Amino acid sequence: MLTFEQIKELIELVAQRKLQGLEVERSGFRLKIDGNRAAPPPAAGPAVGPAPPAAIAAPAAAAIPAAAAAAPEEAGDEEDDGLPPNAHIIKSPIVGTFYRSPSPDADPFTEIGARIKKGQVLCIVEAMKLMNEIEAEVEGTVLEIYAENAEPVEFGEPLFAIKPA
Repeated sequence: MLTFEQIKELIELVAQRKLQGLEVERSGFRLKIDGNRAAPPPAAGPAVGPAPPAAIAAPAAAAIPAAAAAAPEEAGDEEDDGLPPNAHIIKSPIVGTFYRSPSPDADPFTEIGARIKKGQVLCIVEAMKLMNEIEAEVEGTVLEIYAENAEPVEFGEPLFAIKPA
């Protein structure tokens, strides 16, 4: 199986080289990355549904559009939310399930109004049974938490708004 970092590198490679796609199979795990395809619009409901037949090849198949990984970050969206213009938005680096705490009965990693330090764990995004800790990129104060606990998040979806210190 590939690590998160290896998958991320492959997505970046497909996006940078503008490849049509890439397929990797290792120990029964199959990863297919389609390039040159626009990311699908976000669904109103949960992001769970049948996968297109081309994306299914093995029990542990995954398809990640490279166009989503290569999408440039849009500046100026934060100002529309009533946030300070210098607010730092932490976005989901992967598609997965957002968790505010390490376990269902544990306290959340952070709350709105809390002071955080760079490198502090803010949440977990579970992807393909891997728990990925999302850390603060800046020191500051949590202004907003966008995602709901135990709900799916998309690549690039805002998770937190931080007012830098």
